[in-house]
Amino acid sequence: MTENGEDCTLNCPCEAPGKGDYGNVESKIPKTPFVDVKTTNKNNDEGQADREIPVYLPRPPSIPKASKFGKSVSVEDSMRTRKLRSSQESLSDRAETGSSTDSLKDDRTSQRNEQNSISRPQPAFSVGSPVFEDRKSWQPQHEARPYRQQSVPDDQRGRAAKPRLSPVQPIGPLPSLDRNFASATLRAANRIDRDCLDYGMLAKEKGGERLHRNLSDSRLLENMGSDSTSVNSMKSIYSVLSPIRPQDVRNRSFLEGSMLGSGALLGAEELDRHFPDRRVGVYVVTWNMQGEKFLPTNLNDLLLPTDSDFAQDFYVIGVQEGCPDRREWETCLQETLGPHYVMLYTASHGVLYLTVFIRRDLMWFCSEVEHATVTTRIISQIKTKGAVGITFTFFGTSFLFITSHFTSGDTKVYERILDYNKIIEALALPKSLPDTNPYRSSPADVTTRFDQVFWFGDFNFRLGKDRAEVEAIMKGTVGGNMSPLLEHDQLSNQMKDGSIFKGFQEAPVHFFPTYKFDIGCDNYDTTSKQRTPSYTDRVMFRSRQANDIRVLKYNSCSSIKTSDHRPVIAVFQVKLRPGRDNIPLCGGLFDRSLYLEGIRRRMTARELKRREAISSQNSTICAIS
Repeated sequence: MTENGEDCTLNCPCEAPGKGDYGNVESKIPKTPFVDVKTTNKNNDEGQADREIPVYLPRPPSIPKASKFGKSVSVEDSMRTRKLRSSQESLSDRAETGSSTDSLKDDRTSQRNEQNSISRPQPAFSVGSPVFEDRKSWQPQHEARPYRQQSVPDDQRGRAAKPRLSPVQPIGPLPSLDRNFASATLRAANRIDRDCLDYGMLAKEKGGERLHRNLSDSRLLENMGSDSTSVNSMKSIYSVLSPIRPQDVRNRSFLEGSMLGSGALLGAEELDRHFPDRRVGVYVVTWNMQGEKFLPTNLNDLLLPTDSDFAQDFYVIGVQEGCPDRREWETCLQETLGPHYVMLYTASHGVLYLTVFIRRDLMWFCSEVEHATVTTRIISQIKTKGAVGITFTFFGTSFLFITSHFTSGDTKVYERILDYNKIIEALALPKSLPDTNPYRSSPADVTTRFDQVFWFGDFNFRLGKDRAEVEAIMKGTVGGNMSPLLEHDQLSNQMKDGSIFKGFQEAPVHFFPTYKFDIGCDNYDTTSKQRTPSYTDRVMFRSRQANDIRVLKYNSCSSIKTSDHRPVIAVFQVKLRPGRDNIPLCGGLFDRSLYLEGIRRRMTARELKRREAISSQNSTICAIS
């Protein structure tokens, strides 16, 4: 019985199980006498007045009668709850939408939960009690409904209806944790490839000390010594792109100039990150094409020979008596080198072509490119004899590449020396690029104004012997020793006298003479002139500092047979030095249209090869069947 004289239902706190919560209940429930449930129901049925029993120490409630709903409720409430549960919750409960077997499982589960609830203390009141009827306004909607009608997550409902498996115990002791906690996939993803093995080389050179020159000013690896996986990951990533702090971006003025070289785009920090050993690869090709209109079908043997492990950073190709269509020649070069390289610059002087390709990720460290030409035969309408020079600065090292074609003739040694002297005096380079070492430059010799100079071409110097003697010496050569032939070489003798190519060097020659062949075969001149085989095609190099240029390869390409000359290949490693930002940069300029055309042709050629391979396979299968 409440204060208003209303009847108390079975959910009254007087019948709620549990002893320990009576102190809290008495503090919240008004001090009214408790009413015996059986007496109240009986008197209400007979229409008699309720008999109030003053309660100072209420008797403990009796254990509620067990039911499959888990609590003491009336039959009407249980039916209503069951109806709501079957009509509403079963629509969203995946555990309830099965067959009748699922309902039996649910009943067994509820009975087990009921038995467990008897041993645990229960609250002294229920949400549906009339005492708390007035508090439903502030209760959440899901708490105001009966327990079975409250929203329960689907995963919890599903778990309640499924049997629980016992945990699996480990058979043996667990392995100890490793500090290198990266997974195998992460290690494979962050592994440093063969092209980025500069870290190991630096460690050996410096005695194993920690080096951070390859990173930016932030020095992120200093505080990560305990995490070897993160260190290896950062090394593999930042060997290409290093992190840059906002402060560095604010302070750096790449184009305006950083005279001290600290933080400069061409400074030591960027140089060591891209070239830890401070050496760049240069691939030089010289070839007299004899003006042939038809180009070789494949230039891979010329630019990408199989005996080289790595491609180089620069490809410089000088051509004498080039093909009539110079653009077609440059497109073939781009198609062969592929998307990793772009044409930095090209220049021509009549039929003399000079082309420079550079790795596309290195063109940002290259200055503006300048070129100049010199003609040595003024009377000729077609400029066949002379020189073309291209110069630029890469980081802090200046380069000069010259390709030339000297006067031909077996006995015209003096005329060729005159051609050389005219070129070094008349080649007007550099124009606006600053001289990296003006104190060692000479106005009378263009080759003294640059750090690294490469001069290559058809110099037309011959062997001072008749053909029969030269062929006899060639047959007697063993193991590529060409010194008996070079004793009669006009160019070698003039260099020893100091009359030509002063300060230049040439790598040891271990190949046969490159002139003159019958086109399409390996036979020397079989015409009526019977020209003597000679080393007309040469590559010379000069450096301001001793040992700055290291020769890796010097050979001829015997597979290119479309001309009476064999191309000559020279591969170098060149020392680099950091530079300043007072050098005008090229800003990443290259011939975009040529690049796209070369890549398109490359893709088309691969597609044709693929189709030919498929057709050949199909024809073979048909023949077998």
